[in-house]
Amino acid sequence: MLRASLAILASALLLGMYARGGFAVSLGFVALVPWLASVATLPSWRAALASGIAMAMLFALAVFAWFGDAVAAYTGIGTAGGIALVVLAAPLTQPQIVAAALAARWAAGRLGPVLRAVVVAAAWVACEWACPKLLGDSLGHGLQPAAWWRQAADLGGVPVLTFVLVLCNQWLADAWRHRRDASRGWRLPLACALALPVLLAGYGAWRSAQLRALPVEDTLRVAMVQANIVDYERLRRERGAYAVVREVLDTHVGMSRAALDAGRVDALLWSETVYPTTFGKPRSEAGAELDAEIAGFARGAGVPLVFGTYDRDAAGEYNAAAVLDPRDGLLGFYRKTHPFPLTEHVPGWLDGPRLRRLLPWAGTWLPGDGARSFPLRLPGGREVPVAPMICLDDVHPELAREAARQGARALLGLSNDAWFSAHPQGARLHLAVAAFRSVETRLPQVRVTTNGISAVVDADGGIRDATAMGTRALLVGEVAVRTAPVTRAVAWGGWFGPFALGLLLLVVVLRQWPRRSTGNAGQAGLVAAATSWPLATTWLSPRWRWAGVLLQGVAGATLAAFAGLWLFGDASVLKPMLQLRLFVALVALPTAAWWLLRRAHAARAELREGTLHVQGGGRSLRLPVAALDVRPLRLPFPGTGLRVRGEGGDAVLLLREPIDVLHALGRSADLPRGCAAYLAARGRHRGPRWDRAWLRTLLFPLLPAMFAFRLHQHIAYGGTFGEWQTFGATAWLTGAALWWAGWIVGLAVFAAVLRAVVEAACLAIAWGMPARAALARRLLEGGARAVYYLGVPAWLVLRVLA
Repeated sequence: MLRASLAILASALLLGMYARGGFAVSLGFVALVPWLASVATLPSWRAALASGIAMAMLFALAVFAWFGDAVAAYTGIGTAGGIALVVLAAPLTQPQIVAAALAARWAAGRLGPVLRAVVVAAAWVACEWACPKLLGDSLGHGLQPAAWWRQAADLGGVPVLTFVLVLCNQWLADAWRHRRDASRGWRLPLACALALPVLLAGYGAWRSAQLRALPVEDTLRVAMVQANIVDYERLRRERGAYAVVREVLDTHVGMSRAALDAGRVDALLWSETVYPTTFGKPRSEAGAELDAEIAGFARGAGVPLVFGTYDRDAAGEYNAAAVLDPRDGLLGFYRKTHPFPLTEHVPGWLDGPRLRRLLPWAGTWLPGDGARSFPLRLPGGREVPVAPMICLDDVHPELAREAARQGARALLGLSNDAWFSAHPQGARLHLAVAAFRSVETRLPQVRVTTNGISAVVDADGGIRDATAMGTRALLVGEVAVRTAPVTRAVAWGGWFGPFALGLLLLVVVLRQWPRRSTGNAGQAGLVAAATSWPLATTWLSPRWRWAGVLLQGVAGATLAAFAGLWLFGDASVLKPMLQLRLFVALVALPTAAWWLLRRAHAARAELREGTLHVQGGGRSLRLPVAALDVRPLRLPFPGTGLRVRGEGGDAVLLLREPIDVLHALGRSADLPRGCAAYLAARGRHRGPRWDRAWLRTLLFPLLPAMFAFRLHQHIAYGGTFGEWQTFGATAWLTGAALWWAGWIVGLAVFAAVLRAVVEAACLAIAWGMPARAALARRLLEGGARAVYYLGVPAWLVLRVLA
């Protein structure tokens, strides 16, 4: 018990150092190791649950004690009470730690090191997705200072980084636990833990270079006013509301004029609620005069002004950002989508007189209705679409992603972090969280706060310039405006959390699936299946085998390049006709050549009287089994099969079930257990008879192609046969054929990606749970067919309806 307690304390201290950033950024890969190593040795579920709760509480104390102090200052419950509240609520606010402890306890003794780490990491990420946090914090945010490591967030957000960190921690914990084992079980998890940060950095380096190579189309130079005027309520009580507003406006106008006088400024940005009343809908004559003064200042400045204020309609009042154009005046409001719970907004089901008496400081603002982009009309006729986000909005990645989909080219952050005045760590966390919105969308960001930290964030998430906390400062920041690549985080949204949950459920179902006792009957069935001679095969010499590998390699590499370009690069470099020509030359023709090669070398193999007979293509081979050297192909290229050596020379026999044939020949597979299970499951799997290559590759793409082609005809020509009537049958048929060909290319790439995912997952499961390899193969193959044959039409319909 003492050892487990010390392990929890060590991990909490390491996490506290990691949360402070700087040189401690690498601690994220090792901070959980002491605790995870101890969880695997706990004797019961109750002990694992207690360990998870204790870890969550110490984590909250080490990382979020400042939040308890800030809550205490706001509510008046005292510092000790605020910290106690944060610590006691930790199992609810940090449930992912408890989930990881239970997952680690379940996986110990059931799974190998690879899948054990996957289960723990998936449980952590899935729990964070299912139970969103108030501050949006996650382990991955600590990687913000690491220029290369943070770039992988553009694949699926910060959860991708968190998943990687937990994987590495679990692998290192396993390596530490098995460091003295004679079997050297520490080597595989240690190798995985060392390889993953290198791969993460490699992706980041490549992505960063790609971003730097994008052409700069414009620059946006924004002056951010950090006036350091805080505690409006106290100032109102002491001096009156008008005097406070007067001081705030005079300060912001004066600092803005200084920025305009100093040099080129394209826009002005003031912080959240800097104008603490409704703009454009004044409550008094004095309010109308102030509104007119702000509008007049924007006109005189000659540049757009974005500032925090209030807005209201018949439903109620909103925390908002107003966008003033120097020529056209008010362009509109962005209403804060995520007001802070209780302090800004109380849900209707919870609100009432009793709550108001208990919490007199509870807010009355309503939530807005999502992201909104505005055109910033800059001097010289330039225009840059921007999307404002207010305070807690930048904790929710879906807002920035939606803004990117709307065409925003930069993000404008407005915040009032005055409650962090005594706790710079909280302000630094908020800035780090906000910076990841730029990584995920590849949009630069300028962010102003009332009293710090105001900052300029590049499209790669780097903080180029920032102000200090608690100071009055004028920050003029310039960001490059580029056509941002569509990242997977933008295109697919928050996909990684559900993916982690599905991965977790898949492994649990496979592991807990009821075992069926096969007995002698089951073994006999296997042998009967393997000895159903003769067997159809492809008989290749080593030279022809490598020719097949080359043909398959060219086609596979081309499909991988297409997929990589569509997923991570700029697909516009591939014009439709160039794409079609490349597909025909580098995919279709090599695939056809490989099919012809297999047909030319088709053969039949039979086992008779202790001799293996192979015949086909005018050739025959007879090899006594007793003198036969037969081994499975370690890599399934150009297919699964056996390498046969005898007096007649070397031959390669491509077979669906090489492991079963080996057993029928009385030999064992000289392969690792996981690899043998993978090959056996792959060979024994039989898909439905209707899932044929010609249907999947040629006929099925005709369905979405004709749907999309008909839609195109209606839009471009007013009817299904509009092009026929206008330009003739040849033009119509050529257009239809090109649409069909385009969908063949797209679905071929999609099918290749699905195949890669299925094979990688099957190999991982066969390695970790060899007994479940066949079941995993059935489930994953069925899921892939459903995604392909049902998901594609559903996606197309949803795109049309949207």
